[in-house]
Amino acid sequence: MSRRATIRTTHDDPALIARSIAPDNTDEMETTVDDDAPSSDDAVVTRIERETTSGLQSTVDDYVVNLAVAIEVAQHAHPTDTGTVSDTPDNTQL
Repeated sequence: MSRRATIRTTHDDPALIARSIAPDNTDEMETTVDDDAPSSDDAVVTRIERETTSGLQSTVDDYVVNLAVAIEVAQHAHPTDTGTVSDTPDNTQL
């Protein structure tokens, strides 16, 4: 008997999050983007299947840590506008 978990999280850019965490997936995991979610938010969906409860728990724990890192990194991939602080005098110089 195998144990299964499905983790669904919503994000502003779910494709970016899914691409960020997919390389860490093991053979027992599958990460997809559910753009048909019932709400207006697209979701990252990861399904995990393991033979033992302890194996499932360990894999879910690792996934959640990887997800937290991916979210943190994604926040820097889309920097927010800081207003005129980051603008140059003529807005063309770097």
